Order: sequence, then structure tokens, then C-alpha cells
Amino acid sequence: MTYIVRRLLLLIPVLIGVTILTFVITRAAGDPTLSYLQNPDRASPQAIEEIREKYHLDEPIYIQYVYWVNGLLHGDLGYTHSANNLPVTTAIAMKFPATFELAIMSTILSVLGGIYLGTISAVRVNSPLDQSTRVLSLTAVSIPVFWLGLILLMVFYNQLGWLPGPTGRYDTVQYNLSDLHPIIGFKTNFLLIDTVLSGNASFFWDVVLHLVLPSVTLAFASTAIIIRMMRSSMLEVLNAEYVRTARSKGLPERVVIKKHARRNALIPTTTVIGLSFGGLLGGAVLTETVFNWPGLGQWAANAARSLDTAGILGFTLLTAMIYVLANLVVDIVYAYLDPRVRLG
Repeated sequence: MTYIVRRLLLLIPVLIGVTILTFVITRAAGDPTLSYLQNPDRASPQAIEEIREKYHLDEPIYIQYVYWVNGLLHGDLGYTHSANNLPVTTAIAMKFPATFELAIMSTILSVLGGIYLGTISAVRVNSPLDQSTRVLSLTAVSIPVFWLGLILLMVFYNQLGWLPGPTGRYDTVQYNLSDLHPIIGFKTNFLLIDTVLSGNASFFWDVVLHLVLPSVTLAFASTAIIIRMMRSSMLEVLNAEYVRTARSKGLPERVVIKKHARRNALIPTTTVIGLSFGGLLGGAVLTETVFNWPGLGQWAANAARSLDTAGILGFTLLTAMIYVLANLVVDIVYAYLDPRVRLG
């Protein structure tokens, strides 16, 4: 517990530094007054001036930052014009579940595939399987995400018709969110959860099918990185003294690989997995754009194109928090895999 608390305290200065840097950059990009107007196109000069006084935008930038942090602590981050002039906190709450589901599915695919293929590749080093895995990982890292997404759509949607096209999280023609059975006092906007709780099996299956192509697209590059890291770590561990000792004792090869080699090889691989998940959850802009996925990535792209200061600030802050939490989880997993880490 002390280890976790110490890591949490170390994360506070990181978040403060991110907020300062992002705040200064967005303020330098232009006048932030419009970010606090629900309908900036219809705002009168008097309304704009009232907003400037209310949010202290006519004060020095360090004073503005203090008031902005105060608004942040009270859930007031202004309005995002790239999401129908909704409050930033409301836009994040609406779009986060879509990206979270996509990131979770992609992470599961990349972790399972990357660890398995990386382990097999190292155990059978220089075999045809190893060579094929290395070519696959190199190719996966080199392929642009948007190109892979378009190719998968062309093959599995246009040509074969096995999977749905870029229609978002579900078939908007066949289904509507109101089709979900009423759940008293509970609606998460996580469609996998809501459809299960509502008992709507056909809607659940439709949501799963819509997740397949964007999840595979998003997981492809992450899987390749995990494969390469896992293979490299396994090769190093397999030559270690304690692994040779375990083999000399007559332990089955499966036990040596699983309990002695793979667990220790997972320690450096965990860092890659944590950072990959943070990147996926922070917003896969290209993937969400190709598949018309209504998540954080698509919203962030729209906010950047329209110079939506409030939206950019909100997205950047959320992304920083995700990376910070991902690093915390990585530290905890480190402590589990290698108890000596707790002494650090």
C-alpha cells in the first residue's frame, strides 16, 4: 500500500506540469473567450465582455491559470464547439465509453497475440515460425493505420460482406439506443454492458461485430511492438543462469517457460503494454475517423480543426491523466512480477 501511495504522490507534479504547459500553449493560440460561450456565433460584444470579466480572461495569464484550475476542480471546462456546444465534461462523458470499449478490445487482442507469438518466436528462435513472426511484426509496424483500416473494410465489408461497415458503434438503421430495455437508474453508455443488462442479444452481437474491424486495426501495430519486446526479453531470459538451473533439475520445458522465463520476460514488456493502452485510450484519431467511431479521437480531431480551445484542453488533460494512471498500473504490475521492485 505504501508503494502505491508513494507512486500516486509522484504523479501529482506530472499532472500539474501538463496542465500548465497545455494551458499556456492554448492561450498562445488565440482568444479563449469563445470557449465559454454556449452559442459563440450569436454572442453580442456585451456578452463576450461579460464572459471575459466572469472568467478573468483580461487578467495576466498566471491569474487565468489559477481560475481555470478552480473551474476544473468544479467541473467547469467551458463548452466544446466541436461537439454541439456541449460542456466539455459532458462531451467527455459521452465519448469516453466508445473509445474505452475500443481500447479494451484492442488491448486484449494485442496482449494475447503479442505475448503468445513473442514467446513462441523466442522458444523456437531462427525457425520458420520465428522468421514469419519477425516479418509479420516488422510489416505491422510499417503499415499506416488508416491504410490498414481501409483495406480491412474493402475486404471484409465490401468484398466478403462478413462484417459491418463504418457506421459507428452499431447499425443505426436497424437499432436505436431506445431499443435497450429500461434499466432503472442505470445507463452506462458502454454498449457491451448496456446490451447485456437489457437482455437484447441481437443488439449485443451487432455491437460486437462493429467492434471487430476497428479493434483489429488499432491492435495491429501494438501487437507487433509487444511481439518484438517479448521476443527480445525471452531470448535474454532463456540464457539466464536460473533458467539453465531449472532445466538441469529436470523440470518440464512447459514449466520452465511459463513459471521461470515468461514471467520475468514480462517485466520490460509490461511497460510497452501500459503505454500502448494509454495511447489507445487517449484517442485513436485515424482509426476512429476511418470507421466513423464516435469516440475521443474523432472529437479531438474535430476540436483541433476548429481551434476549439476548451475541447483541446479537456482532451489533453484527460489524455495526461490516462497516461499517468497507465504508468501507475505498470508500477503495480512490476511489483507483482518482481517483488524486489517494492524496495525501490
